[in-house]
Parts: sequence; C-alpha cells; structure tokens
Amino acid sequence: MTTFRNRVQDAFATGVPIAIDRGARGHYDKRVKAAAVFPQMEDMRDRARVIRAEVIASLDEVLAEFADAVAARGGKVFFAADAAEANDYIVNLARAEGVSRAVKVKSMVTEEIELNAALEAAGIEAVETDLGEFIVQLAGEKPSHIIAPVLHKDRYAVGELLAEQLGVPYTDDPTELNDIARKHLRSRFLSAEMGISGVNMAVAEDGAVALVTNEGNGRLCTTAPQIHVAVMGMERLVRTRDDLAVILEVLARSATGQGLSVYTNIVTGPRRSGEPDGPDQFHVVIVDNGRSATLGSRVAEILYCIRCGACLNACPVYRHVGGHPYATTYPGPIGKVLTPSLYGLEEWHELPATSSLCGACQEVCPVRIDIPKLLVELRQQSTGHMPRSIRVGLAGFAWVSTRPRLYRTLTRFVAFFGRWWSKDGWLRHVPFLLRGWRIDRDVPAPAPETFNDWWRKRGA
Repeated sequence: MTTFRNRVQDAFATGVPIAIDRGARGHYDKRVKAAAVFPQMEDMRDRARVIRAEVIASLDEVLAEFADAVAARGGKVFFAADAAEANDYIVNLARAEGVSRAVKVKSMVTEEIELNAALEAAGIEAVETDLGEFIVQLAGEKPSHIIAPVLHKDRYAVGELLAEQLGVPYTDDPTELNDIARKHLRSRFLSAEMGISGVNMAVAEDGAVALVTNEGNGRLCTTAPQIHVAVMGMERLVRTRDDLAVILEVLARSATGQGLSVYTNIVTGPRRSGEPDGPDQFHVVIVDNGRSATLGSRVAEILYCIRCGACLNACPVYRHVGGHPYATTYPGPIGKVLTPSLYGLEEWHELPATSSLCGACQEVCPVRIDIPKLLVELRQQSTGHMPRSIRVGLAGFAWVSTRPRLYRTLTRFVAFFGRWWSKDGWLRHVPFLLRGWRIDRDVPAPAPETFNDWWRKRGA
C-alpha cells in the first residue's frame, strides 16, 4: 500500500498542485469578499452551528420525523447500514423498473459508496451531468475537491480530454467547452429512466430535500426521469425550513463566494395528480456507512459539516498537495477527520498527521467545527498505528522534555551542531531520521543561544 508521502510525490511529478493552489486561493478570496459585504455572516455562523449541533444531538428523533414526512408525501425511505446495502437497493430498484441509464447530479455520498461502479457492474449506464464530474468521469479519475471536482485541470487539459473522448475538434475556449458538454449530455437527460442526486440538506418537518447547484443539470435530473433517487448521509438534516434558510445563508458564501447558488431546489416527493412534470417515484436512501460509530465518538462534531469545501481552500497542506494524495472521497481538513472516523484509524492513521494545526480550517468553517482539536484527538488515538521509529522518537522526546536539566543540555548541544551544519543562516544538513523533515522545507539555522539561556540572562 502506498503512503501519503508516496502519493504526494506522484502529484508533484505531474505538476497538478499548481492548478489546485490557484483554484483554491481563488475560492478562498471570493469567500473573504462575500463575508465582508454580509454583516450578518458571523451571527449566521453561530446560528448554523447551533442548528447542526441540536440535530446531531437528537439525530434518531429527527431522522424518524423526516422519514415519516417523506412517506406522507408519497415517497419511500430506505435506511442503508453501509455502502453495499445502499448500492443494492438502488441497483435492484433500477433492475425492477427496467432502467438502462441513470443521470446523476453531483453527489459526494455516491462517490463515497462507489455507486457508479455498482450500476455499471449491473449493466446500467451512470452518467455524471455536473460539468466537473462529467470531466472527471471521462478522465477515469476521482474528484480532487468536494465542490470543484476538476480543480486539478486547466482548460487546456479539459480541451484535450474532450477531443480525445468525444471525438470533437480541440478547443480550450471555456464557452465552447461548455457547449460541447451540453450537446453531449442533452440526449442523456431526456432518455434516462432514473435520476440520482445527493442531498445538501433535508428538512425533517415536511420531508423535503434541498439540492444546491450552479448548473441546471440538477433540475433536469430530478424532474425529467420517471424515478428520482436522493442519496444522503444520515446526518444531513435540519428540523425546519427556517433552519434550512440559515444554512443556505452560509453555505454558498463559504463554498463559492456567492450570496446564493444559482439553483436552489427544494423537492418534496413524487409528482402529484395534475402536475405535468416530475418523477412518478421518489426514493430517499439514507446512508450510515460508519456515521453511527462516529456519532458516539469523541469526534462526533465532524458530523456538523455542511460540505462547503471552505476548509480545503484555506488549508496550506491541501493547496500544496491537492486532493488526490488523500486517496479518499473527502480530501483536505474535513477528510483528515471524517475518513478515519468512518473507516477506522488502522488504514487511515496517516491522515490526521498531515496537518500543520494552523487553525485556518476552523477560522473559515461556516459551522465553526474545531477541526484542529479533532485532529489532535485522532492523533492521540492513532499512536499505536504509527511506525516504530516515530513511536520511539515521541517517547524519547517526552522522557527528555520532562527532565529540565537534561533538556537544557541537549538543546545547547543541538544548537551548537545545528550552527555547524548551517550556512548563510539556513540549515544545510540534517542527520539520520530527521533528513525527511528538510526535503520539503527550508529550515533556519538555530539561534546563537537557547531560549532558556536568554531567559536566565534577563534575570527571570
């Protein structure tokens, strides 16, 4: 199995992080501007946090209320314990209804459960209709960002991909690229028997699901096909539409810097009698897939997340390495907590350590999740999964740092040899296991005297 470091080196070899950094910084700057012209932003963040906290604290009750409301409006609800159950339900439904093609709205939870692969294995074509997801699907890749799936590609790479995969003349003009995708997808919308969406937020009081997009594909996928299947993580709920309004106030501003996304759709069940449009069937698949275990853990706060992606845009590590080295559906700060929580630390113990703990993620989070605190908690829990060299090193450091006289002696020793291994104010050589630390960092030479010596000279 490759390590996070191996995957980062592979990403650097392709030059992809350059595009990632440019795109993430752009989204971050837009958020700053959107918040600056919305004086209520901080108050809304406080209210959004309370709303999410209250729902997570009584999730079983809110889920039951939501399921009853969906059923009362003619919809069907299926609770899936894991990805296999969710995929089986959707595949079996498609088979029973003679579905040969499904069109999909952008959905991270369907990426999480690998629904496309399950549909394709059953002989059912799954077509991503969000432009970014469509490009990623053509390339045979995974999204690199939870809001902008194709953030790692520039328009030249997209032009080459569409020319190769769709047999169209090469162009790198964004308008022309959009037109090519639109023409290719139009017939798919009109011929698909099933539309599949995620759920940005579900409303318990009336069984509605809210879908937030910047493209019209969401409305086509949920109204043109005969069947609409909405797939949601079990935590994606609010109690009322008033609560939903608060979440929407902070969601788009945090994600893309917009006051409101171009399309905000609220869907309540199948087509009613006398309505000319809409699906004949409405199904909601509520996915657990590790969330129940997270709910009862010390990192349950991560379930407050509304998937805006702001923490990725602010994170210096994500900006530097991109999304693919995380090897998971959820990259960046949110993924460093959510992935180990859902799937266990044994396989994913590396992720909580891939953070500087700078706090930029918490600063921009629309529901103020204390991600640094959660990362520290997971680091403590993952100590037993660390390589022996790191465990021994940390134990040795703890032993030395609790013995002041020995600690002061060793810091003088390190400072002396550090200056010996330095040139022009920078460390040029690091011995033994510490060499890996300097590969990607410029390290200043140690100060002429230690802090303890400086403090003692001041008579403190």
